[in-house]
Amino acid sequence: MSDPELLAMSTLQPGQLLARGVCRHMASHGFVCIEEFVPKRGLRVDVIALGPKGELWVIECKSSKADFQTDKKWEGYLEWCDRYFWAVDSDFPVELLPDGTGLLIADAYDAEIMRMGPEEKLAPARRKKITHKFATDAARRLQSLRDPRKKIWL
Repeated sequence: MSDPELLAMSTLQPGQLLARGVCRHMASHGFVCIEEFVPKRGLRVDVIALGPKGELWVIECKSSKADFQTDKKWEGYLEWCDRYFWAVDSDFPVELLPDGTGLLIADAYDAEIMRMGPEEKLAPARRKKITHKFATDAARRLQSLRDPRKKIWL
């Protein structure tokens, strides 16, 4: 591991490390991801993944039992994706996670889909809206890397 990678990892919170591994895994399946995505005011998903066929998956990363138990908004995320998943580490008590949701076991380097989330296809208008917001947010984040002094609103 390179020094810059070690430095970057030392500043990430446990849930962000899980998100990193999730995004790496999703890329191996042809998905592109955005972390900390806001589909609408008041909701922020840990990872949204856009697949090669336009599918949208939401993955919530839970670093502990307490982190999971304090999450009261997750059901509001279901209307913004085709599939919903939890991403947890190998020590997490997975029996706490609701039935009818997907499961990934993850670490900072990769993840594995243990249980596929059921598919509930988005309505075409919602898919268009969320895909457009995905593209816009991704472009703004990329531009902010190129021009960090420019204020970019997400």
